[in-house]
Amino acid sequence: MDATTNALLIDGDQPLTLPDFARIGVDDFRPAIERGMQLHRDELAILAAQPAAPDFHNTVAAFDRCGRLLGRVLPVFYNLAASATTPALQALQRELAAPLAAHFSAVYQDAALFQRIDAVHQARHQQGLSAEQVRLVERTHRDFTTHGAQLAPAARAEYATILGQLAELNTRFAQNLLHDENAFTLPLPDEAAMDGLPEFVRAAARQAAAERGLPQPVITLGRSLILSFLGFSRRRDLREQAWRAWVSRGAHAGAHDNRPLARQILALRQRQAALMGCASYADFKLGDTMAGTPDRVWALLDDVWQRALPALDKERAMLREAMAAAGATEPLEAWDWRYWSEQVRQARFALDDAELKPYFPLPAMVAAALECAQRLFGLRFTPRTDLAGYHPDVAVYQVDDAAGTPIGLFLQDNFSRPAKRSGAWMSTLAVQHRNSADGTPSLPVVLNNNNFARGEPGTPTLLSPDDVRTLFHEFGHGLHGLLSDVGYERLSGTRVLRDFVELPSQLFEHWGQERAVLRRHACHWQTGEPIPEALLDKIAAARRFGQGYDTVRYVASAILDLAAHQRSTPPDDVEQFEAETLAARGLPADTGIAHRMPHFQHLFAGDGYAAGYYVYLWAEVLEADAWQAFVEAGDAFDPAVAARLKAEIYSRGDSVEPGAAYRAFRGRDAGVAPMLRERGLID
Repeated sequence: MDATTNALLIDGDQPLTLPDFARIGVDDFRPAIERGMQLHRDELAILAAQPAAPDFHNTVAAFDRCGRLLGRVLPVFYNLAASATTPALQALQRELAAPLAAHFSAVYQDAALFQRIDAVHQARHQQGLSAEQVRLVERTHRDFTTHGAQLAPAARAEYATILGQLAELNTRFAQNLLHDENAFTLPLPDEAAMDGLPEFVRAAARQAAAERGLPQPVITLGRSLILSFLGFSRRRDLREQAWRAWVSRGAHAGAHDNRPLARQILALRQRQAALMGCASYADFKLGDTMAGTPDRVWALLDDVWQRALPALDKERAMLREAMAAAGATEPLEAWDWRYWSEQVRQARFALDDAELKPYFPLPAMVAAALECAQRLFGLRFTPRTDLAGYHPDVAVYQVDDAAGTPIGLFLQDNFSRPAKRSGAWMSTLAVQHRNSADGTPSLPVVLNNNNFARGEPGTPTLLSPDDVRTLFHEFGHGLHGLLSDVGYERLSGTRVLRDFVELPSQLFEHWGQERAVLRRHACHWQTGEPIPEALLDKIAAARRFGQGYDTVRYVASAILDLAAHQRSTPPDDVEQFEAETLAARGLPADTGIAHRMPHFQHLFAGDGYAAGYYVYLWAEVLEADAWQAFVEAGDAFDPAVAARLKAEIYSRGDSVEPGAAYRAFRGRDAGVAPMLRERGLID
């Protein structure tokens, strides 16, 4: 194979570089991935056949070094498939899903390789290993056992087949959802259709139309745009139309119907769990979390659910009072909730998103996040205009530590567009570690994706407070990857237990709400005037309003997830199962949930959050308690607390058991009261 003509095969391991995206074509991926798989197999065959007795260095550390070409190519492939996809790239992703799953099943089910890993695991406490090395042995051994390495041959083969089928179904689920999101637009042809919409929503609708070559402003299913429309539009009929399109994604009969896929995925996962000797997929998946068991998760969800419903009732009473005062006689429906919440927010707290957003231009909020990282951790972000991302929207920064030493690259892709999946996420093109064959450390290349509605040419994108939280949340994930300081790739950055990974991200949201930060960075995009203190007071006063609604919608989705994955048999009809499960819990019909089954990407576009959507709440317990360390110090940038946070949380990766890492930072386990107080569920 000619490595000079395939940009993906050109040496890309040099630090502080990016792939040559301009030279990468769809046709480059298959040969590069196949080459990467072949090299990986060859490396592992040599490792497994070596005559020397297995020890940490010649087996576990060596395994951690294998597959580096594949590990370099796949992140590029998956990032483009999520952020700048094409029909050809989607087709290739479907075609490669099963072969890639088969490759990794073969790796982790290799009997000779597992025999060596298992031998090191059994003797791990007698080899004079460091704590981090013991952790790597344990995590690597678990990776093998959760892929079925210890199963009998027939069961092992069936397990591998299931993983291949799941990979194909996960890919189809995500692509179906992207299809539905791109297929819908709600035209706003005249002033009557735009009744109630502030200028920032109108501008975003015009820009969305321009990007799609449409003659009239449109509302799309981009989260930032549709939620703003639902909050401000006085046209109840159009709100209903937009809301129904939003909640029915993935639930349309035909080639893009996700309902049968969700059922198939649940059935395969249950069989997967049965092969592993577990009663349910929830039991299987939660065995490798901080929670440990479904019962511990249910205890948290049940407690918060019972507290959230009364809070929701109080908010509903406020909305109905506002409706009565306005002479609205129709019943409160799910497509009305955000609109009337906005009316209550304006009436009771004199707070209006249309008044707020001019103070939150995207460039200023990005600058705020970067400066917070500098003040907390000594990081400096320098634009690298000489490095080109995969799309013109992508900003590239070099990240240096307080001593001026480069520690990685940070990429930020902030805007919604048709070829990009919905949501917000952090990913990597390279991860930090020191386990290279030539001793050269690997520096991280971290990517944040958001889906903000782009402003019109000549005007900045204006963020809502919720958008600001999203920006800071994903940046918190990014810092988790950038600040990683571990020896081994398997333990790097965000490769931690799922109910711990959201701690650094959710914690960082707090700095996006700090008065000192907002006073400095929240300036009106036209006048340059800082946000008034009176407006900051209103933001603080209104912070708990709407928490009942948000909490019920989130916990309802987490309940649905855990209930589905705890079943011994999959539901015949996932929508009926959803309705019955939530009705039994008493979910009010006028509220809805954050994610319905046919578009629940966290569950069905991959297995990362399957039986694990609760993790945001679990991590919120940790982050609310962690934030109190700064509150107790009396300074959101207290140097001693920040240094401890960096050393014990952000830099540790998975080199330390998460509970021990948290105790090293806080001096004790987390308490639940700060989280309940933040959500307004206790006084």
